Amino acid sequence: MHNEICQPTSLSCLLCGKDNPVSLKVKWFNNYEKYQVETTVVIPHEFCSYRGTAHGGIIAALLDETAGRAVMLNNDFDHLMVTMKLETTYRKPTPTGVPVKIIGRVIKDSGSRSAVEGEIILPDGTVSATCNALLHKIPENVRESWGEAEMKEWNNTKPDQELADSERKKYLP
Repeated sequence: MHNEICQPTSLSCLLCGKDNPVSLKVKWFNNYEKYQVETTVVIPHEFCSYRGTAHGGIIAALLDETAGRAVMLNNDFDHLMVTMKLETTYRKPTPTGVPVKIIGRVIKDSGSRSAVEGEIILPDGTVSATCNALLHKIPENVRESWGEAEMKEWNNTKPDQELADSERKKYLP
C-alpha cells in the first residue's frame, strides 16, 4: 500500500532479527490512514504448542512487539519503549502455517510512558488474541548496551524521514 512505511529492524531480535537464525523476520508497517502498525506473519509449525496451534508465548511476543511499535507512528523511529506490563487475552487458537494479520495501536502516549493495544486477525477476519500493554521509555544505559552493530542496523533500516513525514501528513486531521 502506498500509505505504509516500513519500520526499522534489528540484528538479534527473535521477531525481526536478520542475523538471528530462529527469527521470524517480521517487518512492520505504519499505516497512517488507519493510524496503526500492521504486519502479516505466517507462524512456522516449529513455534506450535500443539500441532497446528501457535504457542501462547509466540502470540504474546508478536502482540507485545507490534503494539509496542505503534508509538513510532509519529515517525520518531528512535521513540523505542520497553514493556512494563502486558495483558494478553487468548480468544481462540491461532493457527500455524497460515498468514495472520497483527495490528498495534496507541491508546495514550505521554512521551515517557504509553498505553498500547494489539490484536491478531485470522484469515477469516476473526480475532484470535488481543493485548493491552503499558510501556516506558528505554533507559539510555540499556540502549547503549545494544552495541554499535545493532544501532547501525536500526539506523540503516529506518525509512527515509521525508517520505515517512510526507505519507503521514496526508492523513493528519
